[in-house]
Amino acid sequence: MRVRKKKHCAERLAACSEYLVSRSSELERRPYVLEIGCGKGAFIIEAARREPETQFLAMERVPDVLVLAVEKAKAAGLPNLKFIMGDASNLLELIGENEVSRIYLNFPDPWPKKRHYKRRLTYREYLEKYKRVLVPGGEIRFKTDNDILFDFALEEFAACGFELRMLTRDLHSSEYAADNIITEYESLFSSKGVAIKHVVAVLPKVGAPENA
Repeated sequence: MRVRKKKHCAERLAACSEYLVSRSSELERRPYVLEIGCGKGAFIIEAARREPETQFLAMERVPDVLVLAVEKAKAAGLPNLKFIMGDASNLLELIGENEVSRIYLNFPDPWPKKRHYKRRLTYREYLEKYKRVLVPGGEIRFKTDNDILFDFALEEFAACGFELRMLTRDLHSSEYAADNIITEYESLFSSKGVAIKHVVAVLPKVGAPENA
């Protein structure tokens, strides 16, 4: 979907500069929670409201989308939420190693054509980057409406050594629904009768027994 250009985007971002960082090293608290591809910010803003003692960092690559999220965060007055402009492909240039306790991947582009599988944010090349920024025992929380992407992600998570927990192919009818924050895409898909898939992929702690 083409994103409409926002008037005075640069000036509006500058007006919210206290909510923007250029590198994770500018954050005062670690570890922190990272959302990759925050869109207009509804999810991460609600997450930050629910966990005021947790530091959140939201990444978005499109300035005309990022500005909407940052303005909402400023209006909400959330001191535990910051934003960073960037793409998952250059994650290691922006985020330090062993800093992140939790990563959210909410409804990333499924790149449905087989020849584009390496562009999926759950492809193992990306997962290896996530492993470097996560703390031992850190986790990735993944949601999608797409069955093909979900099955692909489960295989990639397992191949990269993640432990799979809270796996469901119908999140809204599961025991995990009560704590779920519904995103804008999620609301749209579920209203059309599409079941939401969800899994938590946990990075094992070094030296931990396999069945711990």
